[in-house]
Amino acid sequence: MSHFGIVAPAYYSHFHALQALAPELMQRGHRVTFFHQADAARWVTAPGIGYCVLGAASHPPGSLQRSLRLAASPGTPWGLRQIIEQLAATTRMFCDELPAVLEQHGVDALLCDQMEAGGGLVAESLGLPFVSIACALPVNREPGLPLPVMPFAYDTDERSLHMYRGSTQVYDWLMKPHARAIQGAAKALGLAPRSALHECLSPLAQISQTLAGFDFPRQAAPPHLHAVGPLRTATAATRGSWSINPERPFVFASLGTLQGQRLGMFEQIAKACRQLDAQLLIAHCGLLDAAAEKRLAALGATWVTDFAPQQWALEQADAVVTHGGLNTVMDAIASTTPMLVMPIAFDQPGVAARVRHHGLGLQLHRRARSPRIAQALREVLALSIQPFARLSAELASAGGTLKAADIIETAIDTRQPVLAGALA
Repeated sequence: MSHFGIVAPAYYSHFHALQALAPELMQRGHRVTFFHQADAARWVTAPGIGYCVLGAASHPPGSLQRSLRLAASPGTPWGLRQIIEQLAATTRMFCDELPAVLEQHGVDALLCDQMEAGGGLVAESLGLPFVSIACALPVNREPGLPLPVMPFAYDTDERSLHMYRGSTQVYDWLMKPHARAIQGAAKALGLAPRSALHECLSPLAQISQTLAGFDFPRQAAPPHLHAVGPLRTATAATRGSWSINPERPFVFASLGTLQGQRLGMFEQIAKACRQLDAQLLIAHCGLLDAAAEKRLAALGATWVTDFAPQQWALEQADAVVTHGGLNTVMDAIASTTPMLVMPIAFDQPGVAARVRHHGLGLQLHRRARSPRIAQALREVLALSIQPFARLSAELASAGGTLKAADIIETAIDTRQPVLAGALA
């Protein structure tokens, strides 16, 4: 049996997805240990999962909250630059500290989030088998496709292709601090030169939470890229306690675990729902206080809570207003709930573009005011759910956590590429 180390960026949604794999792997006789800074340990809650603290000097206790606040609201180009510098510092931490720590803990395989280059670099340098996991949109690059962080619609005309190439050049320029961290780590670890996330992925297996049918059409996907759908822990379905009137539209609004403090956005959503005489349930993920909750109720929210059973809420909802987090969007596909996407950061603009591309909803700017939100919601509430049929069926058969665990075991046992469809 293997001892799996997990390496991921310190964001709750990434830890949550990867933690869903751990119980399944442990039931099969494996050990699982997360590696990261001390503050992120609070997100690892399932019994039996190990946690090893790194970065005592570079990422001391108390530093993560500052990083998360900046990631939630960079505000300025300088703020964005700071986020990129933080990503670079975390990659350097992993590359400096992981090699010795993995040996000490007897780790013989790694599960590496695509968004953190350090895991793949260290695994390759040590000769450890590893599997790359895309908790967000896959970072795999392909000519003719925009990068996942870009908001562009999909097209094949020369103007679009030129825009994709130009935006990639701008992105790479902005990411130079991170590129330098990857370049320096590769050199120090004795690896071939590289400078970007997509150059640090597993040659054995890559697992994606994104359905192939939801992504833009890929013509050159890696043969060992597996779209398994959301990674979830099998739990009993939870119901909400709110009494929803079936005679009035019901809207669910959530901006995720990182952006739920955006009171201004929720205020505009509440005002819009009041204009529509729609019931609104807001889930702010514990990032707003009682005074903010009271204000949202006064502006038009029917219910305001910290957390709501998301799948239940989406199954009841006639529409969802979301920031475009991949977890929420996949859950909305499962429940055939039309979406109004108001992307904020990271890959959310790319997710929103795919929602539009497949006819699953509409997109607005995050600073849209209530009249525009109300108009968009009217259109979303009138959308046909027919476009959901194909993707809902694909999601139901994608395999999820069980399929991911099968792929991981096969890749680690054989140390050979696991081709898509090979384990169907």
